[in-house]
Amino acid sequence: MYPWLRPLLFALDAERSHNFTLGLLHAAVRIPGMKAAMRCTGSSRTADLPVEAMGLHFANPVGLAAGLDKEACCAGVWHALGFGFAELGTVTPLPQPGNPRPRLFRLPADEALINRMGFNSGGLSEFLTNLTRGGRHGIIGINLGKNKDTSVERATEDYLIGLRAVYAHADYITVNISSPNTPGLRTLQDEAPLAAMLATLKAEQAALAIVHQRRVPLVLKIAPDLADEAIDAIARLVIQHRFDGVMATNTTLARDGLRNHPHAQEVGGLSGQPLRRAAHHVVARLYQSLRGHTPIIGVGGIFSAEDAWERLVAGADLVQIYSSLIYRGPGVVPAIVAGLADKLRESGQPTLQQAIAQARLSKKSDAHA
Repeated sequence: MYPWLRPLLFALDAERSHNFTLGLLHAAVRIPGMKAAMRCTGSSRTADLPVEAMGLHFANPVGLAAGLDKEACCAGVWHALGFGFAELGTVTPLPQPGNPRPRLFRLPADEALINRMGFNSGGLSEFLTNLTRGGRHGIIGINLGKNKDTSVERATEDYLIGLRAVYAHADYITVNISSPNTPGLRTLQDEAPLAAMLATLKAEQAALAIVHQRRVPLVLKIAPDLADEAIDAIARLVIQHRFDGVMATNTTLARDGLRNHPHAQEVGGLSGQPLRRAAHHVVARLYQSLRGHTPIIGVGGIFSAEDAWERLVAGADLVQIYSSLIYRGPGVVPAIVAGLADKLRESGQPTLQQAIAQARLSKKSDAHA
């Protein structure tokens, strides 16, 4: 069905199409039997491919990336469509409008998107109202950001506010310090401010775990535009402060290899197919530096089972998609999972994680041959 719908959706402005689609999903699940119909085309067609990571059990390793369901309007939908988990947000403590429109652009020839949304958010109160009212299914991650008017020096305060507010509602929480669309945010990836932030957030996590009698993993989301030395430094700090996961990557400021398109040089972060190589490199470098101490979630340019498999073998434990959902439709989820299930069968191993471990060893042997 999506090949018929896509031309209609692409005829609209990108952000208007995005909001229309979310509104349609939000309304549809309130129609009796509609969620069951979604499961028939989504989760019931998605292979059972369990993964254990960060102390959580994922039905399959393919998740929805943050940025699509910013306000938690459709939290009950994503599991029905076959996702193994969904990350909601980015949400900021206080409401903010984000950057002026237009701020979301399609580059169809490259299967790419450029956005400069700027953490547009209804704030924590609206987000949590939506999340609790709409019902939730499967594993839910919540992505936290800081308000634009909060100085970088006081950014940790915003992340603490967010952490305390969402802790009871999340299966894991992502600390987003890598969006290119909030001025100064990426400087938090520098070694000194990052060390201080990680220490503070881990201390708060420990206190909240006692209060809520459950431990919610913390994940750090980093940029694709980092030098190898910076990736290594982040990995050292993640190990030192025992952060529970690293997400690689956010969108990129680079414009390498884009075809000639009117929007190709728009200011903002680029996602989709052109991000694949850079995101893959960051995952591989992180895996080398983390030495198996910390799970990695791979994001960026994953459009097929082969893309997902390559990212997993490079070092990711889980993957997320966004742009491929826009360009290929919801059928991309069961297709990717089915392809990974084929890889598992070909390996002869009992679990996907063992199949990936085998492939990593084989790759390492080939590299040293």
